[in-house]
Amino acid sequence: MPTTVGSKMLEGWMPPYDATLVKNLKAADVVILGKTNMDEFAMGSSTENSAYGPTGNPWDLTRIPGGSGGGSSAALAAYEAPLAIGTDTGGSIRQPAAVTGTVGVKPTYGGVSRYGMVAFSSSLDQGGPCARTVLDAALLHEAIAGHDPLDSTSIDAPVPPVVEAARNGSVAGMRVGVVKQFRGEGYQAGVVQRFDESVELLKSLGAEIVELDCPTFDLALSAYYLIAPSECSSNLARFDAMRYGLRVGDDGTRSAEDVTALTREAGFGDEVKRRIILGTYALSSGYYDAYYGSAQKVRTLITREFEQAFEQVDVIVSPTTPTTAFPIGERADDPMAMYLADLCTIPTNLAGNAAMSLPCGLAPEDGLPVGLQIIAPAMKDDRLYKVGAAVEAAFVEKWGHPLLEEAPSL
Repeated sequence: MPTTVGSKMLEGWMPPYDATLVKNLKAADVVILGKTNMDEFAMGSSTENSAYGPTGNPWDLTRIPGGSGGGSSAALAAYEAPLAIGTDTGGSIRQPAAVTGTVGVKPTYGGVSRYGMVAFSSSLDQGGPCARTVLDAALLHEAIAGHDPLDSTSIDAPVPPVVEAARNGSVAGMRVGVVKQFRGEGYQAGVVQRFDESVELLKSLGAEIVELDCPTFDLALSAYYLIAPSECSSNLARFDAMRYGLRVGDDGTRSAEDVTALTREAGFGDEVKRRIILGTYALSSGYYDAYYGSAQKVRTLITREFEQAFEQVDVIVSPTTPTTAFPIGERADDPMAMYLADLCTIPTNLAGNAAMSLPCGLAPEDGLPVGLQIIAPAMKDDRLYKVGAAVEAAFVEKWGHPLLEEAPSL
């Protein structure tokens, strides 16, 4: 079936082979229903950047379903499919899960093979499971994960026992960190309220809450929007109108350079062009050290802060996204406002840790889902499922479903 990554550049393109992740799904007898909409080349936080039009949020069709994997989350929330796959570069699995009331997991970087995936930012991209329950996500995670010699970044180690953890959820005796930097200005009051309630719930289930101060997390957004565009500038150079995909202006009179330029002008959307230009500038002579090099130093500091934090706690929790789903079009002309949707998710990608978003109720202001993010150290993905299953079970015991407190008619 066609692989377009939401772009006119690959409209109708038929891939010659399956990604390793897809091979693993087929080996597990998973029935593949189709492909879903997404922000073009995974660049966006709302699924409005797709060349094929926006996707609506099943909770309110006038609002976004998150991004870049909004099609996957919308299909789950609308009960069109029980399972879905996403890729997470800066939050593209977890942020859509949060705003649609579903479960999304970014495995440890290297835990799921990237072979066959269309590359955006190779040091950040990671495929992962999307589902409606923690156990479903764990079962899908187990099916797609594992070492792949075709991916040089694939981790050659056993898959963490995620299914066992999901079936034995508990936080008793665990130390749970709450990072000071993951709240404050720009956070919707209802999101903070539901998060605070989730922290109290964890405490009531036997967890010890530890306050953490990670000052370099405030620099994560800036570092990410230098590193990711720089890598996309390199990765998307392969779309040159010569080997595959769209070709515009090839009338026999134009040079290869002209055809490439015309094709990229017609094939790439505004956000993709914005990031390519930004990344090319950051990598250019005279600016490399000041921009890309400095961003990588910040990345190292963030990774170290995570390491220091995980010496004190077993997992870290935060809101997944600062607000609930915003209206379609509200941030379309304000890239910075759009980027802020990934404020809580980006640090994990920079460090390569594992993280999950699961529903923790509805915001009182608008009745829309709120996501709780759980972050675990690299290759400790099972901790996500152990904590996530415990929280989910507590919500089910209290209300019958994590999202039913404010909407008993669902």
